[in-house]
Amino acid sequence: MNAIDTPPDRAADTKARQGSLSDRTGYDEAFLGSVVPLPVPAAAGVETVVLPYTHFTVVLRPDRRLAASTAVCIDGERLLEDVPRDDNWGFDPRVPETQQAGNDIYRDNSLDRGHLVRRLDPVWGAVAEANRANTDTFHFTNAAPQQDSFNQGKELWQGLENHLLDHAARFDRKLSVFTGPVLHDSDPPYRGIQVPLRFWKVAAFVHNGGLASTGYILDQSPDLSRDRERAMAGAKAGDPPPLGPFRTFQVPVTDIVELTGLDFGPLPAADLMPVTRAPAERWKRLESYDDVVLDS
Repeated sequence: MNAIDTPPDRAADTKARQGSLSDRTGYDEAFLGSVVPLPVPAAAGVETVVLPYTHFTVVLRPDRRLAASTAVCIDGERLLEDVPRDDNWGFDPRVPETQQAGNDIYRDNSLDRGHLVRRLDPVWGAVAEANRANTDTFHFTNAAPQQDSFNQGKELWQGLENHLLDHAARFDRKLSVFTGPVLHDSDPPYRGIQVPLRFWKVAAFVHNGGLASTGYILDQSPDLSRDRERAMAGAKAGDPPPLGPFRTFQVPVTDIVELTGLDFGPLPAADLMPVTRAPAERWKRLESYDDVVLDS
C-alpha cells in the first residue's frame, strides 16, 4: 500500500485523476435562478482555499486541514443511481498534503471518513460527467472525521437531500446544499487535527415561486451527562476522542451563521423554520422526516 492506502495497480489511475482537476467549474451560484453565493468566512483574516470540483466546491481551511464549507448543486431529474462506489480516497494536488486531513487521521481507529458533499449528490448529467463527480467526492478535502457507528440520527442526516428533493418535486427538483463541520477552538485534538463535534447543513430550493432554505445540525458530541473523567475512562493514550451517538436537529439558519461565522447571503432571510419558536423548540430534534418543517 502507498501513503493513501491505494492498491499499486490503481496508483497510476489515482495520480492521473488528481492531475486533471484544472477543468473543474464547481458550484454554480445561479443554479436555482436566484443567486446564492458560496458560504465563506464573514470575518477578515480567515484563510481559505476555494477548490472547485464537478458540480460542487470545497472551501478549505488550511489551518484546520478541513473544509470550512462545501456547496453542491443537485439536479434531481438527472441523477444517476447506478454509479459504483470505489472508496478510492486521495489528496487534492492543488494544495499541500500537509493542509489536508489524510488517511493517517483514519487509520487503525473507529473514525470514518465522513463525506461532506454526499457522494450521490453531484452524480448527475452525462455518464462521463456523473462518473467524474463521483470520483471527485473521494478527495480528503471533502471528508471529516465521524464516528463509525450508525444510528437513527445519522440515517436521517444521510437522507435529508432525498427528502428535500421529494418536497421540491413540483418545482424543478433542484437543490443547492451547503455542508461543513462546525470548526470550534475547543474541538478535541487528535493526530494533528481537531475533531469537529458538530456538522451543519443548509439546503436551498425553490418553494412557492421563491427562494427557500432550511438548516440542520448533526451532533456527535460525547454524552454531556457524564463528566470528562468518566467519558475518558478506559481510553488509551492516542485514542480518538470519545464521541456520542449522532443526533440530528433542524435549526434556524441564523443559528448556523452564529455557530460557523460564515456568510450565507440570502439564506437566513429565506428560512422556512420560524425563529420565534420557544427556546425548547428552537432546535427541533428530528426523529423522522415527518418532523422536518418545510412551511413557515
